[in-house]
Amino acid sequence: MERSIEGINTRMLVKERKSMEAHGFGTRIAYATVPPTVEYSLTKKGKKLKPIVDSVYHWSMEFNY
Repeated sequence: MERSIEGINTRMLVKERKSMEAHGFGTRIAYATVPPTVEYSLTKKGKKLKPIVDSVYHWSMEFNY
């Protein structure tokens, strides 16, 4: 995920993922593997926001933001 978001650093990504989880938009599942594996996914609440986020993204692309 970090490689696919231009301009984000690890610290900011972790902060945003924790915030999303705290607000009920995402979930985090940690697996006891070596190396550690973590899986993130959107909750039902988070999936309901996808059309809005997509719309804002397309708007920003149209106006070069």
